[in-house]
Amino acid sequence: MINAMIIDPQDNVIVAIEPLKAGDEVNYTLNGQTESLKAATDVTIYHKLARRDIAKGEPVVKYGQHIGVAACDIKAGEHVHVHNVESKREDL
Repeated sequence: MINAMIIDPQDNVIVAIEPLKAGDEVNYTLNGQTESLKAATDVTIYHKLARRDIAKGEPVVKYGQHIGVAACDIKAGEHVHVHNVESKREDL
């Protein structure tokens, strides 16, 4: 069952489309293929979780856009939100 979504193949986060509990299998479709991972933490509906490990200082990418940088190392399946993402103004 699909319970998360991704818009752009460059995204390193996916969006939960239903509430997720730690240990849940998270399934999403990318380029016509279903991919999955385990939720490492609880994730509220419409919040982000890491698609893969994201290193401290690395851009967080959602919908193909940088939305901030990782404030700490974020493991695949962890909730990604204001507690582990910092804003960063980029040259526009």
